[in-house]
Amino acid sequence: MDKFKRRRRRAQRIRRDIANLQTQRLCVHRTPRHIYAQIIDAREAKVLASASTLEAETRKELKNGGNIAAAGVIGKRIAEKAKQAGITRVAFDRSGFKYHGRIKALAEAARKSGLEF
Repeated sequence: MDKFKRRRRRAQRIRRDIANLQTQRLCVHRTPRHIYAQIIDAREAKVLASASTLEAETRKELKNGGNIAAAGVIGKRIAEKAKQAGITRVAFDRSGFKYHGRIKALAEAARKSGLEF
């Protein structure tokens, strides 16, 4: 089984478990150059808040969008946007990525900024 199939299998398992909770989920995706985060409502399948390293405001702050520092900034921004939308509690959907490096930095920054997992 190759790397992509293992990640997809982990993602399906995580999403199945989160679907049983019927709550908003913080969905994270990463590429070598950027990191993206969205808060999705499970009931209506709508994006309630989003943040990424492609946004003009974050590009001014960051030199590189594909590192741990950028993930920390995105975690903080998604937590702020969630508070503005009235969301305090979410389920963390890491999209099959292992919980270390940039994914861990984003999650910890979001927790520090007041988002509960």
